[in-house]
Amino acid sequence: MYESVDDQPQPLSACWNYWIAVSTGDQAGVMEILGLTEPEPVSFAAAAEIIDTDGHDGYLGRVFVTPEVGGWTLVMGAWCDPYGIERREDVLRLCTELSERYSRAHAYYYSEQADGSAWLVTENGMVVRRYAAAGEPGDELLALGEPLPVEQAKRTELGLPTQWDPAAEDDEEWLGAAFELAPEVASAQGVSPLVLTADTPWSGVGVLAVTPYADAIRRSSLPRG
Repeated sequence: MYESVDDQPQPLSACWNYWIAVSTGDQAGVMEILGLTEPEPVSFAAAAEIIDTDGHDGYLGRVFVTPEVGGWTLVMGAWCDPYGIERREDVLRLCTELSERYSRAHAYYYSEQADGSAWLVTENGMVVRRYAAAGEPGDELLALGEPLPVEQAKRTELGLPTQWDPAAEDDEEWLGAAFELAPEVASAQGVSPLVLTADTPWSGVGVLAVTPYADAIRRSSLPRG
């Protein structure tokens, strides 16, 4: 067991947010599947600062793994990015593996700098939905699965059909709404780190952990001979 820290849940929000959400309190099991190592206890407040710094730097070498919050374990850091070309296929694979063991695993990208949203929902080893709205060429090619209820509800609110072809969608109202939609999707699907509070049910200790990316960099820098 890790040493306890004087802590309670608080919102985890940065300029650029990337996270994986897994429907379990098995922090150690989640870390094992993700290949995370060297866990060190850390408070929510300290983690929030680290996440923000790493997000600005695009640093992939560490993540914050929450204690169980509302029945979920959240993993936060740029390494969890389901959208960027460097990480998205690996994150899709990892979420699929997590959902095979824990039923549900999701990944999200959300920019508080109006740079867009992306979400990936997997259940029981299958991709249910992936969608991106970040204003970049090729976003439409990432779409997988059928629209989630929260997407359909938003489009109904805008007076748009609930089934559509992302490659042909050019409605500016929808694109603007989708840019901001990741937090709503996360809350509708489970627990969003952006709205955690001291009243959120929780158990355990949050940790900073080293990602396989950092381990690979270390190995490559070792003397050969």
